[in-house]
Amino acid sequence: MSTSALLFFVLFVATTLGITWWAGQRNKSVESHLVAKGSISGRANGVAITGDFISAATFLGTTGAILLLGFNGFYYAVYIPVAFLLALLLIAEPLRNLGHFTLGDVLATRFRGDGVRASIAMSSIIISLVYMVAQFVGAAVLIKLLFGISYVWAAVAIFTLTTIYTIIGGMLATTYIQIVKTCLLLFGGFLLIFMVLAKFGFNPMEVFRKAGEIPLSTKAGPIEGSSLLQPLRAGAAAQWEQFSLILGVTLGVLGLPHVLVRFLTVKGSREARTSAVTAIWIFSGFLILLPIVSYGARLLLSNEDFKKVAESKGNLGMPLLAQTLGGDFLLAFISAVAFATILAALSGLVIATTGAITHDIYGKLFHKGIVDHTRQLKVARVATFSTALVAMLIALAVEKQNVAFLATLAIAISASANLPALLLTIYWRRTTAAGVAWGMAAGLVSAVTIILLSPIFNPETSLIKLSSPGLISIPIGFLVMFGVSLASQPKGDALTDADELFERVRFQATTGIDPANPEASPPREQVATH
Repeated sequence: MSTSALLFFVLFVATTLGITWWAGQRNKSVESHLVAKGSISGRANGVAITGDFISAATFLGTTGAILLLGFNGFYYAVYIPVAFLLALLLIAEPLRNLGHFTLGDVLATRFRGDGVRASIAMSSIIISLVYMVAQFVGAAVLIKLLFGISYVWAAVAIFTLTTIYTIIGGMLATTYIQIVKTCLLLFGGFLLIFMVLAKFGFNPMEVFRKAGEIPLSTKAGPIEGSSLLQPLRAGAAAQWEQFSLILGVTLGVLGLPHVLVRFLTVKGSREARTSAVTAIWIFSGFLILLPIVSYGARLLLSNEDFKKVAESKGNLGMPLLAQTLGGDFLLAFISAVAFATILAALSGLVIATTGAITHDIYGKLFHKGIVDHTRQLKVARVATFSTALVAMLIALAVEKQNVAFLATLAIAISASANLPALLLTIYWRRTTAAGVAWGMAAGLVSAVTIILLSPIFNPETSLIKLSSPGLISIPIGFLVMFGVSLASQPKGDALTDADELFERVRFQATTGIDPANPEASPPREQVATH
């Protein structure tokens, strides 16, 4: 570890602890802890949402995947802007108009029973834990590289800092730490792109031309006639695997708890739309340039460094490129920025998990909404510690996995369970509580089962050859939800009541006005924007 590395890390930790202390003075209620009292502006929230996705999974995992897999690795990122466009059109505004603290609140506006809320709470916890594991792995690999400590102690350090940020500062601290680290990350990313282009006469086509001369490689060796610029054609099984990955990433964003909860931190539906538009522009501008820096890394890294990248499943590509281009100083800066990225993303994930535990399970299911707010805030802080601890323990068992791939698994689970529930609750009249509960369970169980039986955990003896479950589990979630809903349709007066409730929910989702409580609706001038 160099002095510069220590300086950057100390500076970052001091800055984020200062933000946490400032936010902690205002974090005195459950509402402030979970959704920052809805006080975040649309632009600021859009930058924070960007930080949730341009995280370790993107900056370390996706760039590393492109470096190793060429064109195929770009699939990990290219569909994120498309996914957020769908979120803007289908989810952002209805979610803000219907929700309060969690995704469970959105479903509860239409389905009053405990089963639906319990289902989406458990689903959100599992999804967030898997996504947290990806961030833990990326951060621990970085700390291990820079400080020369073991992977275990690196994970413990990350757990400690994440817990402090989240327990003290809540969503307000998490949001502003996200904004700061997003600005740093964009600066670091564009700095690397600039330095790579400088090596090739500031001609990106020269980077692609030379990358096109490098063949794709497998464990058996280079593939004759292939290049990093071409899709890997390895038979029908590999193509179905790629399609499954694309489907999961594109649709899964619309059900990720830690992203969707951010739409509840703004003042109204207009700010929710602004958040999504801001995030889309930043995603598009940054992600479209990732191949330049990844292919540049493949061309500039030494053979020894490339072996290290391959051993780390691509996770060390950007730190080692920074060291090659700017020595230990740039390595320290880029690593500190990536570390900041990971901690901010982890804090957001912990908040989303804590909300499901504290608000949905503890507050609504155990105490039927009658709960002391001071005690609920204490429960939230205990849940924060427990959630981060569990994620850390799982991360210790999957050290060698690519963090981008781990993140896409969480996204695929989200697309299989949460997405069908949200879309059908908002848009399909015949959806029933039983359909939502059984559909979520089917999507969740099928996705997790496919992952456990896939080559991820059983490379030699896997019963299912598909690593990304979306192609199978997403249709299962939708079909079970459709089938059970049709089989459990209410009759007579109950059907009339269900139709009336659906109309009220659709009206509230579109306008932000609750017909049962118009006094709590947004001001007239805000409604007029619809």
